[in-house]
Parts: sequence; structure tokens; C-alpha cells
Amino acid sequence: MISVLLVDDHELVRTGIEALLNDAEDITVIGVAESGEKAVDAVVTLSPDVVLMDVNMPGIGGVEACRRILQQDPEVKIIAVSVRNDGPIPHQLLKLGVLGFVSKGSPVDEMVNAIRKVMEGKRYLCSEVANNLAFQSLPGGNESPFSALSQREAEVVTLILQGKTIKEMSEMLLLSDKTVNTYRYRLYGKLHVKNDVELIRLAIKFGYIDDALI
Repeated sequence: MISVLLVDDHELVRTGIEALLNDAEDITVIGVAESGEKAVDAVVTLSPDVVLMDVNMPGIGGVEACRRILQQDPEVKIIAVSVRNDGPIPHQLLKLGVLGFVSKGSPVDEMVNAIRKVMEGKRYLCSEVANNLAFQSLPGGNESPFSALSQREAEVVTLILQGKTIKEMSEMLLLSDKTVNTYRYRLYGKLHVKNDVELIRLAIKFGYIDDALI
């Protein structure tokens, strides 16, 4: 039996997905979490085979939660779930060690298939994500400048776009205010922007901002 931890900040979504997954004869949802912080703790206490992680949530968010989970246990199998299939987030999650990426609009049988595939040690990408990653790698594929960011810089960008203060970011990322500021101005340089307003405009242009963050 494959044990799954389901992470999503919307109770209705959690309840619906949990019921559908439990209908599969070889899958059982052993726990749910409504935030990235609680997901990190739940992985320690529950030791699930697979984590089904919503990417866009308040607090530290899904990306940072994935980083912390894989940092404490690289063997955990994570499938990211998002309403967006484009932009740099899928690429960054794959670099982190996430094994799967499916759309929130995917039918339940695709989620079930993804869970089974990652349990075999394989990657699973929904077709939209696979196509977008392939096109980005082609010459003239209009690769997003955000793909040049380190994982930590990408996390700081996400929190800036959520309107978090330096203090809030330092608490969420467990870093000093000075270190967060260093990352902030380093990513400004990489993206060739001078302030948060220009950063937001660039994020909109390249689809970095999910609907949940606007």
C-alpha cells in the first residue's frame, strides 16, 4: 500500500482529492496538511511514501517546503501540484529533487498514475509541463530569466511577490535579515531590475506569478 501525505491550503480540494485517492486499491492518504510548515512536520511524524504538494500556499509555500523536506530526507518522493504548468517553477522543483509535476486540472487517474510512477523511482510530468520544458530548452525558446536564479533566490522572489517584509522572509526562511537582503539584491542584479515594482512587472511578463499570488 502506498502511503500519501496530501498538502493543500484549501479544505475542499484536500477533501476531494483524498476521497478520490482512497478509492485506488493500492493508495491510502495517511495525513493532510494545509501549509508548507505543517507538511514539513508531518513528513517527520508520518513518514509517507509520497507527498502530494500544492505549489502555491501562504507561508513558506510549496517550493520552500519541498526544499526543507528533501534536505531532511532526500528519499522522500514528492509530486508537485499547481494550477500553472508554465514558467520557471517546474524546472526549479525538478532541480530540487521533486519527482513529479501534475496540473490541478488533471483527472484523478493521472494523479494516481503519477504516484505509482514515482514509487517506482521514475519521474512523472504532465504533458503540458513536459512540452513547456522541452520548448524552453530549444534555441530561441524564450527561456525565462528567472531560470538563472538559484533555488534560494527563487524562494526570496516568491516571498517578495507575496508582499512579505524582510523580517517575515527571514523568519520563514530561517535566515538573518542581512542574508535575505543579500539574496534580494543579488537577484535584482541577475534579473536586471532595480526595485520590487520592476520585479513584479518582469514576473508577470514571464508567467512567474501564479494567479494565487496576484
